[in-house]
Amino acid sequence: MGRVRGAALLLVAGLVPVLGGCRARAEAVQGEGQLRSLVRQMIPSVERAAGMKFKTPPVVERRSRAQVRDYVIHKLDEDLPPAELAGVQAAYRLFGLLPDSLDLRATMVDLLTEQVAGYYDPDSNALYVAADVDSPLVRTTVSHELVHALQDQYMNLDSVMQQRRQNDRRSAAQAILEGQATLGQILVLMPEQSGIPLPSFWETRRVFRAQMASMKEFAHAPLWLRESVIFPYLAGADFVRWYDTRHPGHQPFGAAMPLSTEQILHPDRYAAGDAPVDLAFAPAAGRTVRYEDDLGEFETRLLFEQLLGDTAEAQAPALASGWGGDRYQVITTGGGEVLVWYSVWDDAAARDRFVAGLRRAWRPKPGRSSLVEPLLVAGHPGARLVDAPAAWTGWRAIPAVTVAR
Repeated sequence: MGRVRGAALLLVAGLVPVLGGCRARAEAVQGEGQLRSLVRQMIPSVERAAGMKFKTPPVVERRSRAQVRDYVIHKLDEDLPPAELAGVQAAYRLFGLLPDSLDLRATMVDLLTEQVAGYYDPDSNALYVAADVDSPLVRTTVSHELVHALQDQYMNLDSVMQQRRQNDRRSAAQAILEGQATLGQILVLMPEQSGIPLPSFWETRRVFRAQMASMKEFAHAPLWLRESVIFPYLAGADFVRWYDTRHPGHQPFGAAMPLSTEQILHPDRYAAGDAPVDLAFAPAAGRTVRYEDDLGEFETRLLFEQLLGDTAEAQAPALASGWGGDRYQVITTGGGEVLVWYSVWDDAAARDRFVAGLRRAWRPKPGRSSLVEPLLVAGHPGARLVDAPAAWTGWRAIPAVTVAR
């Protein structure tokens, strides 16, 4: 999905009160001069928390909510041009993660405009804080955005977040960026927590769901969007904290960057070097591919949560556990669109558990047929889902995948 890179969301701005509050209560931050003074004061603490030094301090300015919306639209259109966004929307509708009637672009613009409290813009090396953010939350926003400004001086944020058709890898990278900023803001605003074990951020997500229920756009967004907003901040913070304890003085950037949401959710898989299996569709003449990408373990969990309903949150982690890689295509035909999704698994038991769960969950829409089956993909235990118009002529020649490396 498209992301506003380096944005402090209001849900994260509320993280400090949830975890126990900030002991140091300074005076309100109101004017631009006070905001710049706050940034100067916070820089040393942010450098200590992040383990990096600023090469140059960022510019800092206020932005109206209308200007925030303009920035959201600009970045969304830059990350997901219209044809790309239409492909994402078609894919997630076919998976059942989006209602057919939902306009994804309009929903994302409204949701992010509501949620963004501030953002760091790599193009201008500038930190922007929304003018309507309550004064107590300005400090949280500034501390978060200063970490993003630091990250930009040690890696190319744009190149990390502009990976095309690599949804899961991009989600893992975003989890590092937002997780490090979330952990950094806690250490800056709650220095007394240094050395004291904090609760799992990911396990607090139910608190955040309840906290955000009063916010119109968040409350009415589909499950996939709501959880995708929360994931990088909370699961990412847990991973970065784990990484810091095992690699003190090092950053999870470059070659150390996690490659999948599986590695974010299960740091032991990261430590073991459990890299995802890259799948690639075999070329076929006459096939019109509208969109292609992957889901990853986290979105596979969300798929089960969406399809299985109220009982799924406890089941979904187990059904997605053992994920090893996946790839899907949306194919345009004269009679409608076809979804072909392959996945590979660590072992046959994980694959069979996934297949049984997906067979139970998947219900084709009227006029469509589906197939969920186990198979081998280049020697890996694999699974294939096909959902297509019942009259589709391609059932006898379903597109195949190979292992890319």
